[in-house]
Amino acid sequence: MGETISQINSRKLLIWLVLAIAAAVALPAAVKRLSTFDWVMFRATFSSVDWRWMSASWILALSSYLGRVLRWQVMLAPQRPKSKFIDIFKATAIGFTAVVLFGRPGEVVRPYLIAKKENVPFSSQMAAWFLERVYDLLIVLLIFGFALSAFEPPAAALSQGIQWVLHTGGKVVFFLGAGCLAFLFAVAWVSPFRTEAVVSRIPMPQLARDKLLDLLHAFFAGMTSCRSPKAVFKLFFYTLFEWSIIIGCYVCLFRSFPFMSHFGILDIFVFLGFVAFGSIVQLPGIGGGVQVVAVAVLNELFQMPLEQASGVAISIWVATWVTIVPIGLLLAMQEGLKWRSLKHIEDAG
Repeated sequence: MGETISQINSRKLLIWLVLAIAAAVALPAAVKRLSTFDWVMFRATFSSVDWRWMSASWILALSSYLGRVLRWQVMLAPQRPKSKFIDIFKATAIGFTAVVLFGRPGEVVRPYLIAKKENVPFSSQMAAWFLERVYDLLIVLLIFGFALSAFEPPAAALSQGIQWVLHTGGKVVFFLGAGCLAFLFAVAWVSPFRTEAVVSRIPMPQLARDKLLDLLHAFFAGMTSCRSPKAVFKLFFYTLFEWSIIIGCYVCLFRSFPFMSHFGILDIFVFLGFVAFGSIVQLPGIGGGVQVVAVAVLNELFQMPLEQASGVAISIWVATWVTIVPIGLLLAMQEGLKWRSLKHIEDAG
């Protein structure tokens, strides 16, 4: 255990060291930018908000979690056919709250709580979480790929970096989408028994082989939901349902700012694609990737003033991430959970 803790501390130290170096490099540019930052325009961004549209975006953002819960019930059905919607919703709300508070390490909270509540192996729910990410990624790639192929911004308005991203992004999106589809087909055809036969031929200690086989059994148990056409259809349908609500959320967000009312659905698709990939980076309590990417895309691609882009980015982060936090905190208190213990779930896993 001492060695494990040492490895964890070393990893955290390395992460903080990298962040410190990145901050030191970016600080001079940030200070220069802030010296010319128009705070009056930044405040005016919020004073001009149409709160009817903004409230609608919050409601839709919260509604998108319903699709996540329904999809997880499908993935859990082979092990627990009669799982309760409210139990999965509680774990989902608390799990996403943990992501906001702790960053990406909080991702394991949701599978952990569901595994504990439903009395199923934790690794099986991590497999379900992985499958969920695959379906989400597939939808994002479809949206982003379509938008990039049809989007034609004026070349003079783009920096060389953004032009390279758009040119290369189309190829990357294609291969990632093909990879997602290949994975879904592979899971449907790969036999657990065939996998066991391969593992049995790998030279390793028997104890390690047994642990690996136990892990593979739990993984395939979590993946059972995608081994029937009906289940795959349900997973894909609920993913479409979830992302349709998310698109509606972004439409309402854009309509809530008068200076963004001219944005069309294709513009929103392009923006959503960039932001979805940016959300992979989530720093504890402050987000990170969503705001940075949103500001960069609005400022560079859509030629929006930095002050307005910053205000919009903060609003997007609040709507799509922070709105679930009060609900998650209340549900955690109701369940008698301590956030300090949840924070160390990753280390325990």
